[in-house]
Amino acid sequence: MAEHTSSSITIEAAPAAVMGVISDFPRYPEWTGEVKEAEVLSEDRAGRAEQVRLLLDAGAIKDEHTLAYEWIGAHEVRWSLVKSQMLRSLDGVYSLTPLAGGERTEVTYQLTVDVKIPMLGMIKRKAEKVIIDRALDGLKKRVESGGGAADSGDSATGPAKG
Repeated sequence: MAEHTSSSITIEAAPAAVMGVISDFPRYPEWTGEVKEAEVLSEDRAGRAEQVRLLLDAGAIKDEHTLAYEWIGAHEVRWSLVKSQMLRSLDGVYSLTPLAGGERTEVTYQLTVDVKIPMLGMIKRKAEKVIIDRALDGLKKRVESGGGAADSGDSATGPAKG
């Protein structure tokens, strides 16, 4: 990826529980704040989301976009922009690292955003940092409160949230 913003947080849960929340796209509006709708458009053979349509409302920024997801093993998911009204590109990754015997997880979120309107790089990085910090805080609260994926089998590959 080109110039990007990255941050990490430690969550008191196993990686599978964390990935269960990350992969449960229909429930994103319950914990992400900016995501008002999330619809899985297609899934891979394992039942994980391949393309997801997201409707965002972050105050001044309202956008509907579609993201393509690539699942790398059990501990990483990457995404890239398929189409958007306001964005030129949106590339990201959640990378999970098991800690302390597997009952804690370090989650690293890396994001690169390019908007169609002109914007200073410094302002763009600040916006990426706000998006990342809100997402990681929301993810931590959601996982640690027990609000994981719907109880329908393997949470890491269950109904697919990105």
